[in-house]
Amino acid sequence: MDTLTLRLRLRSPFGSPLLGDTLFGQLCWALRNRDGDASLQECLQGYTAGRPFAVVSDALPIGYLPRPALPLSLFPELTGTDRKQIKKRRWLPLAALERPMTEWLGHCQSEAEVVATSAPAKPTQASAAHRPTALMTLHPQPHNSINRLTGTTGRGDFAPYTQMQRWSAEGVDLCLRLVFDAERISADILTELFNDIGSVGFGRDASIGLGKFEVEPLSAPWPCQPDPNACLTLAPCAPQGQGCRAERSFYEVFTRFGRHGDAAVQLGNPFKTPVLLARAGALLTPSSLPSDPIIGQGLGANGQLSKVIPETVQQGYAPCVAVHLPEEIAP
Repeated sequence: MDTLTLRLRLRSPFGSPLLGDTLFGQLCWALRNRDGDASLQECLQGYTAGRPFAVVSDALPIGYLPRPALPLSLFPELTGTDRKQIKKRRWLPLAALERPMTEWLGHCQSEAEVVATSAPAKPTQASAAHRPTALMTLHPQPHNSINRLTGTTGRGDFAPYTQMQRWSAEGVDLCLRLVFDAERISADILTELFNDIGSVGFGRDASIGLGKFEVEPLSAPWPCQPDPNACLTLAPCAPQGQGCRAERSFYEVFTRFGRHGDAAVQLGNPFKTPVLLARAGALLTPSSLPSDPIIGQGLGANGQLSKVIPETVQQGYAPCVAVHLPEEIAP
């Protein structure tokens, strides 16, 4: 399989986080809307049998990877550093792959440091207090619905309400890392499809202007560490039943309460069967490293995820970076 890295230039606030499995879902809808259902079904052949046509990462800061989900106690202690500050070090610079994993915690950066590096303060910003300190910040956005009979908001269904929006730090571009089967889809078509998604809008409230972005290919080699024996994931994945060594695998789980998007929201039941996933940054040790930089499995089909669209699948694969997990930092 081939790899592709896309630069994301965010053009609006977002209603949903840019996670790989959600992005894959919109990729499928974009392909269907552009080329028809037959084209999508052809690409999805073998998806749950270990043959995905494309696997999408979370949106990551350019030049960084998620910190592996190792307990902090397994890293050497960092003297003179507050534990709360250490826990904020969520992003690993790519340059740190040249160093042993035991030294990674000392190289990891907080979101404030990533933003400061990626988007230096403007000359007009006299104080650090005015600089953004997070890749995405949440802000409440008021909404209301007007009762056309009374011309007012009223109560009940017409009561004003607020929803949170995600605003990106100014000047900070993100990237998507994709692994794809070049025999079924090309890098150029993937780029066009993600531009389609960005022009229509991604995630919640895309219909009112949220989730806009532009993409362009980014020349970047796929990262890898010498002498690898484990995989660092770049998106949520489903590693269960894949033969990973439990004593040398570390991850944080969450439940994905999925919903259909696009035209499927009109089919009567937009909700999918919940699935258990491991967040990006999982450190997994399979019995042997995969030949392609992906790990996990395809979920769904045959009505397992959706009753209204039985062929629905869920991205349980994740792009991964091959890394070396030393014996001395594993329990």
